[in-house]
Amino acid sequence: MTDDTKIPDAPAAPAAAIDAAESAPRVQVHAQYVKDLSFENPGAPQNLANQSTAPQIEVSVDVGARGLATNQFEVELRITANANFGEQKAFVVEVLYAGVFTLHNVEQEQLKPVCLIECPRLLFPFARRVVADATRDGGFPPLLLEPIDFVQLFRQSMEKAEEQAVAASGDSGGNSSGNGSSNGSDSSGGAGGAEA
Repeated sequence: MTDDTKIPDAPAAPAAAIDAAESAPRVQVHAQYVKDLSFENPGAPQNLANQSTAPQIEVSVDVGARGLATNQFEVELRITANANFGEQKAFVVEVLYAGVFTLHNVEQEQLKPVCLIECPRLLFPFARRVVADATRDGGFPPLLLEPIDFVQLFRQSMEKAEEQAVAASGDSGGNSSGNGSSNGSDSSGGAGGAEA
């Protein structure tokens, strides 16, 4: 039995659609890597034997970026977690996870938000795994970090920078310091070379 039905060729994409796709903003990831990793377990082995209660955990997040070449940036995501059993230190884990990104067709005024919001969003799942593995390998249950709102962290860092600029120009002589926080996380997004 033969089928004489002819399947039509797919229509070619219009040239305008191809040009639009090529000119659309996009982020290219060249590399991602652990730049620094530290795990301290000062109370071992005693604190590992007495894990009937969960430790109190504080997590801080910091994002920074620096220019490497035209439209190419290294973005760093630093996550620090401190855990305590009351007054006794349970563990401290710190990971500096970084990536090299090229930003294609991104307007100059959007470089900073893309570097400090979108790029860390891409890095976070991998940094989260490193933190979980380090705490598990240290004898504790894996620390599974909650998702981070990088948009909120970026806004907080911009507000903090504005406050510091106002304080610096105000001749008040006071020292303005304060960390923005979101979901129990301290944040300070560095602009680094994101304006290059």
